[in-house]
Amino acid sequence: MNKKQENFRRLAESRTNKVIDMLQLIGNLSNTSNYEYTVEDVRKIFDAISTELERQKKKFKNNTGEKKRRFKL
Repeated sequence: MNKKQENFRRLAESRTNKVIDMLQLIGNLSNTSNYEYTVEDVRKIFDAISTELERQKKKFKNNTGEKKRRFKL
């Protein structure tokens, strides 16, 4: 395996695991003993995640470098 592929795999595994960990932390927000939220709040969170996921998938298809967007409720 060449160096670029090794770097890709190493970083992809690390970054994917970080995303999974963060998604699990967002899931922890569903605990109504600790948090209060509306259905609209939840929709906004998952719409933002879905939108960003689709933007990143497109980068692998056509390799365009778009600017980062930040989420805010």
